[in-house]
Amino acid sequence: MKARFLIGLAAAAALLAPAPALAWGRTGHRVVAAVADEHLSGLARAHVRELLGTESLDEASFWPDEMRANPSEFWQRTANPWHYVTVGGFTYDEAPPEGDALTALRRFSATLRDRNASRADKQLALRFIVHIVGDLHQPLHVGRPGDRGGNDVKVKWFGRDTNLHAVWDSALVDEEDLSFTEWAERLNRRTTSEEVIRWWVPDPLVWITESAKIRDTIYPADPELSYRYIYDHSPTVRRRLAQGGVRLAAYLNALFEAQAPAARDQRR
Repeated sequence: MKARFLIGLAAAAALLAPAPALAWGRTGHRVVAAVADEHLSGLARAHVRELLGTESLDEASFWPDEMRANPSEFWQRTANPWHYVTVGGFTYDEAPPEGDALTALRRFSATLRDRNASRADKQLALRFIVHIVGDLHQPLHVGRPGDRGGNDVKVKWFGRDTNLHAVWDSALVDEEDLSFTEWAERLNRRTTSEEVIRWWVPDPLVWITESAKIRDTIYPADPELSYRYIYDHSPTVRRRLAQGGVRLAAYLNALFEAQAPAARDQRR
């Protein structure tokens, strides 16, 4: 009863949040980061530590959403579109003039590769990269045109008014009643080596296409959502969280590997 009450509160809070709602919510983003942490190369881990210091990858993962409460022009307008893409079919076409998650990911990746970028700029870039990779694995952050990633699709979650985006951000994740560390441990334990190999794709266009295909299967015929919707879609939630973590590691490993110094000539 208590768990159901807390889920209802989370859904109500998400409904009141500014659009677009926060992808995966705090728990989901931390799960993706914690899964990724298990797959980072030694080089990538050292670069992350050098940039973030004592801040963990899971702490960094939700920071761009926390900063959306900042009233500055940057956070309220400039950075607002960097959490999602809009795709009419299954294939990404082009970004709007204000940019989107994919243009932001490319921008911040260039910052991390830039040897002349400041430490502060690289810290911002890394936090956003961690966050955006998680966002792009939440199917409703690869949204259809016209319904704001499911924010305008009104549903009831165990009788409480909410929207489809909020259900996918938090309600389905929180239904498991696990901490993010418990989530990550379970996903890492159940993810096979074959799956890691198959999922090791550091290409955001692939992630976007996957999310768009999933997105079109999760709009309910009946707005009254409860146990059957959980049964039907929880496996997808688990898979996308696990894939998001594996892909985040693949992406960061590739980024930092490109910065590795050339091997020195030892023949002296």
